[in-house]
Amino acid sequence: MTYFVLFAVVVALVVGSWAGWRLVSQRRSLPCPTSLSWLLDNPFTAGYHSAVLSRLELSPGLTILDAGCGPGLLTIPTARAVGAQGSVLALDLQPGMIKMVQEKAAEAGLSNIRFLVAGLGEGRLPESSFDRALLVTVLGEVPDRLAALLEIHKSLKPGGFLSITEVLPDPHYQSSRKTEALALRAGFQLRNKYGNWFAFTLNVERPRAA
Repeated sequence: MTYFVLFAVVVALVVGSWAGWRLVSQRRSLPCPTSLSWLLDNPFTAGYHSAVLSRLELSPGLTILDAGCGPGLLTIPTARAVGAQGSVLALDLQPGMIKMVQEKAAEAGLSNIRFLVAGLGEGRLPESSFDRALLVTVLGEVPDRLAALLEIHKSLKPGGFLSITEVLPDPHYQSSRKTEALALRAGFQLRNKYGNWFAFTLNVERPRAA
């Protein structure tokens, strides 16, 4: 009985913490702190990260934007996939996260990654420069989501696409319907959709010029 009570208390604390974080994050931007980045590197995230990468249609020579790159869990394999002929821009609001990606890139011997400390929607991205953009469990952390998607739209080459992934139990989780509607408002068109309500990826494309 004691163990059952202890288990119930732990579950209640976890659920309460998640609910509180989600409530607060709806009112202000609360990205995962650099000090807790180790929580992002686990078998669960590795599973859906593998799925994300398989949906990007990567090939050598492509130019990629990893927006909200965090500790670089997708930056490094993406840089390997596009090779020396391609490049990846790792963007994050937190200098500590960018430093972690720089260290991982050095350890992996990768020289095709550039780094930018900035928030999405600030107008810091070059226009018509990327073949692909990644936004993985990041959209809900951005205060002005429409401005962020508009900036990414401008930064993509015509025909390039943005891959947005949302996964529960991320406290910043955005629904598929809400995410798609926002992307369409920003000028994207739907390319393809994967997954379900629990974990999904939307690939949305910047239309080619008529």
